Amino acid sequence: MSISIKNIINQNVKGKSVLLRADLNIPIFGGEITDTSRIKRLIPTIEFLKNSGAKVIILSHLGRPDGEFNEAYSLKPLLNKLSEALNIEVKFVESCIGSLAIKAKELLKPGEILLLENVRFHKGETKNDIEFAEELSKKCDMFVNDAFSCSHRAHSSLHAITKFLPSYSGILLNEEVTALESVLNSPSRPIAALVGGAKISTKINIIEYLITKMDYIIIGGGMANTFLVANGFSVGKSLYEKDSVTLAKSILEKSKKYNCEIILPIDLVVANKFEANTDTQIVPFEMIPSDMMALDVGPKSINKMNDILTNVKTLLWNGPLGAFEIEPFGNGTFSLAKLASQLTEENKLITVAGGGDTAFALNKAGVAEKFTYISSAGGAFLEWLEGIELPAISVLSNN
Repeated sequence: MSISIKNIINQNVKGKSVLLRADLNIPIFGGEITDTSRIKRLIPTIEFLKNSGAKVIILSHLGRPDGEFNEAYSLKPLLNKLSEALNIEVKFVESCIGSLAIKAKELLKPGEILLLENVRFHKGETKNDIEFAEELSKKCDMFVNDAFSCSHRAHSSLHAITKFLPSYSGILLNEEVTALESVLNSPSRPIAALVGGAKISTKINIIEYLITKMDYIIIGGGMANTFLVANGFSVGKSLYEKDSVTLAKSILEKSKKYNCEIILPIDLVVANKFEANTDTQIVPFEMIPSDMMALDVGPKSINKMNDILTNVKTLLWNGPLGAFEIEPFGNGTFSLAKLASQLTEENKLITVAGGGDTAFALNKAGVAEKFTYISSAGGAFLEWLEGIELPAISVLSNN
């Protein structure tokens, strides 16, 4: 996929009312915000608009209120954190359309910021309803999408809205697209992908697409077990997908056609129980005991994967190599993460990572900030890796 989108930083926004679609779908428990990372990543675009004299109108969803007002999904609890992060009082209106929203937009002055209420309180949002999008656009001059993480959805505030306003990408969205395009379409080679996780079935389209782009694909996690079974080996009590064994065989065959080397574990950390600090053994991949399960890659596998990392110039990372959440099954993931971050710091490797488990694992390894780029998206990141055109991105290139 190759796409050219228009960036808001090249536009004159002074005095303009700019409708900014953000992703503020932030975890809130008992009225307390537990993760402000999405607010932090939005700041560059808001600061640019504010400092350029725009009237900034923020639009977002929170949760899945099913098209009806539900106080539990109100964006109002975000006000203090937003105001604190931007060092300015952010205004709030208890609707995103109608007379209340229109009046609040009209009263806004250049450099001021207004947060609209949850866009998913209206059924028209998820239906990509044209009339609802037109209501959202009222009293606005421009539209900016800075919600890459939502851009795999054709919703009114992301897709239909572009029919009514000149539309552009925000700084964060542009960074996401640039990072992913550079990896998939114009990478420094050799290039490797590390794909982990429990199931092939959830990553099959990603792996099949990446085979055509990568020199190496390192397979880890539970899905590696399915590949071992496809190669004729027993995996004991390990998690694997019986229904995906044939699929794994076809992937191994397809990889030869595209000269993409599939790297599987050569030794594994096994245990009788999936419990923290349980007794473990390290065994060759072809000798997993019948009463044990593989829960991480072993030291020989780590060394082999480390050798690949030191000999490639670009790494795309999606998913863990083992059950990293539980001690001691994070060693494989953390070891490779630390080497990748070190090589990145030494300008020997470009590292792009994404996906919820991946970001969590890299943060737990203490190396997230050292990677070249970590995507803030979940579903959108995965669909991009499958080569799927994202509807809310494609409309930005067709304006």
